[in-house]
Amino acid sequence: MARKAWGVALGSAVLVASATVGILSQSNALPSTKNGEWPAYTADIKGSRYSPLDQINASNFKKLEVAWRFKTDNLGTRPEYKLEGTPLMVKGVLYATAGTRRSVVALDPKTGELIWVHSMREGMRAAIAPRQLSGRGVSYWTDGKGDERILYVTTGYRLVALNAKTGAVIPSFGKDGIVDLKVGMVTGSGQQIDLETGEAGLHSTPTIVKDVVIVGSSFKEGMTTKTHNNTKGLVRAFDVKTGKLLWTFNTIPRPGEFGNDTWLNDSWKENGNTGVWTQISVDEELGLVYLPVESPSSDFYGGHRPGNNSVWREPRLRRFEDRPTEMALPDRPSSDLGLRPVIGSDPGRHHGERARNQGRRASQQRGVLVCVRSCDGAAGLADRGAPCTQR
Repeated sequence: MARKAWGVALGSAVLVASATVGILSQSNALPSTKNGEWPAYTADIKGSRYSPLDQINASNFKKLEVAWRFKTDNLGTRPEYKLEGTPLMVKGVLYATAGTRRSVVALDPKTGELIWVHSMREGMRAAIAPRQLSGRGVSYWTDGKGDERILYVTTGYRLVALNAKTGAVIPSFGKDGIVDLKVGMVTGSGQQIDLETGEAGLHSTPTIVKDVVIVGSSFKEGMTTKTHNNTKGLVRAFDVKTGKLLWTFNTIPRPGEFGNDTWLNDSWKENGNTGVWTQISVDEELGLVYLPVESPSSDFYGGHRPGNNSVWREPRLRRFEDRPTEMALPDRPSSDLGLRPVIGSDPGRHHGERARNQGRRASQQRGVLVCVRSCDGAAGLADRGAPCTQR
């Protein structure tokens, strides 16, 4: 069957505009943009946001017509007003989060018909969460043998695994299909936060690579934190089949961890945030996970954290399942890596070929493009505003 292109835009309602009315046939092949699918928030784990489909282009875009709308107003206590999600399209099904309760929906992309819906009522835990509304969407995983799952993070900061075909929770994952992500989140020198009122949440989608699901953390923004001794950021990896915790990465290094000595006077104890709240990218070939880390609390004042405060760091995984090692990058006051890294090849000296020691990352830092690159095995941070060119 010929591939069909689907343009999707989401607002208070889901709008699908299409040049055709066909959909992809069912297949046991692993999902890929090469098959006309969109299996991850950023298309793939490298963050490319690229699809090879070309049926919709500049010459016919103005001819698109609304095919259907899916209203999300009733998926919560009030209509959505700030929808940031990107739906996935896998094997002829659209998956998205929707509504102020952050429900998960599966839709028929041909008609907009609801296939299934899942939601959780989390009460006060969700009502006071630092990241509200429908979030940025869901993640998809399959073993290629019929086990297909949708994973997402609830408003109240729980990781949930659903059967992609039915929307039912996977009871063998975590506890009855749920991993409580607030467990292990701490303040100070290690005090567990309250599971109901403690500050922690996430609106980005989990990152899945092989059988590992990686989840960041986020908190209240900017100057809205009540104290600099806020919840500390974590990045954690879980087994996508069982929900078992595989490793934890502390964005504020603890005693004995690399960089802790740069937080003078034990200031690591009384500072928080350094969340990884946006999308995480992965270079599967190199075994690297790239983390856009926000600044410590609060954004505009660092007098209570003397030292260089090694925060920006790059965890290197030997096999994704293993505990990472770290490489520190300089802390920049008031800086916030708000855009996911993009993994690409260097088109210069290697003529577009992939080179193991020639990785490239790009993120947006307060509207300024920063390129962190490794040339001939040496890592460096490009000058602000400088183009990402081969040295």
